[in-house]
Amino acid sequence: MSEIKVPDLGESITEGTIFKWHVKEGDSVGQGDVLAELETDKVNLEISAEESGVISAILRGAGENVAVGEVIGRIGDGGSGGNGKASADNGKPASPEAPVVPAAPAAPAAQQPAAPSAGAGTLAAPEGPAAESGAAYLASPGARKLARERGIDLGEVGARDPIGRIGQADVETFGAAAAPAAPKPAPAAPTQGAPDGSPLPGTKAADGKETERKRMSRRRLTIASRLVEAQRTAAMLTTFNEVDMTAILDIRKRRKDNFKEKHDIGLGFMSFFTKAVVGALKAYPLLNAEIDGDDLIIKKFYDIGIAVSAKEGLVVPVVREADRLSFPQIERQIAELAAKARANTLALSDLQGGTFTITNGGVFGSLLSTPILNAPQVGILGMHKIQLRPIAIDEETTVNRPMMYIALSYDHRIVDGAEAVSFLVKVKELLEDPEALLLEG
Repeated sequence: MSEIKVPDLGESITEGTIFKWHVKEGDSVGQGDVLAELETDKVNLEISAEESGVISAILRGAGENVAVGEVIGRIGDGGSGGNGKASADNGKPASPEAPVVPAAPAAPAAQQPAAPSAGAGTLAAPEGPAAESGAAYLASPGARKLARERGIDLGEVGARDPIGRIGQADVETFGAAAAPAAPKPAPAAPTQGAPDGSPLPGTKAADGKETERKRMSRRRLTIASRLVEAQRTAAMLTTFNEVDMTAILDIRKRRKDNFKEKHDIGLGFMSFFTKAVVGALKAYPLLNAEIDGDDLIIKKFYDIGIAVSAKEGLVVPVVREADRLSFPQIERQIAELAAKARANTLALSDLQGGTFTITNGGVFGSLLSTPILNAPQVGILGMHKIQLRPIAIDEETTVNRPMMYIALSYDHRIVDGAEAVSFLVKVKELLEDPEALLLEG
């Protein structure tokens, strides 16, 4: 018998949410097989079997929060019938395919499991009306909370779980079935969506209009919390400028085929912007700093975060030592990190330690925006859509030029307006004179 535990999730991450199980009780598994997927604040991680056997118990279901080191399931040996005990039928061991038999509800009180502390990986002891009547049942914390909110007696709720545990979905199903007979209108919608974040179809608001209620993913909750925290703690201000992209577009037009053939990667805009940001950070180092209590930590390295939109939410993987990388190396790293982000295979190390962030809303058509700081960083550069606009060359000449608005959000606690504006002007100058990137970027 071995325990399935939540692995160490890396620095500063102490808990996660079970996104889904890839196995069910009674399944045979081999060492290294993927058992479950765990969603954390930053990435999704797979939990694998440490030894071969049969899944004898799944203690925490999809959508439940779990702590590092918590036991979420158990693996029995191949002859344990999936529950780690011999079958009482004819005194012979149960086969691995045999279903798990629910525990008898009339077990003596001395044999009942003790009520766990909050966050433990075991099931809570019976409580509420059913406990008062002496009925014994197993239910997840989410199921108990939902039952209390809806006034449902858990003793009347049937369980689909092989071991007889009542899940949140069981309570929702029971509540929906009982709603027509209730003297009062049913609640507008359940308190949570499905564990995988999908909408619950057919829910109705109090006025009868159709709505959808979806559970926010852990990553989305974390993004929301961090963005609000950044706005609450930093004296955030945004300054704007615009860049004439003529020179960069000309270089890309002339060099893109040769660049692609030689380096097997396309020449995009991000390498130019990354190099320009590095050059500007060298000239104005307070934009490459962070606040630590009463001190400033001014960083002498340039790990540039590149914001990437993924299915589960925005992530900011980091291009390490961008000042030492060539244009092809930057383009290749960004492409690899973006692919990993969209495939949900980023490692925690890919996301940690950035010193400054670049975000490109232009790929979605944004003409102008005010990006929010990626704390504890004190600067973020926003790129936007390239658009032809009439530009006055002199008092008599106006021409159409491919222009891009750029925005710098910064922490005014340590960066003064003059320095922020000068930083953005430096970025503009380097982009409009790409040859200078070879010298200063």
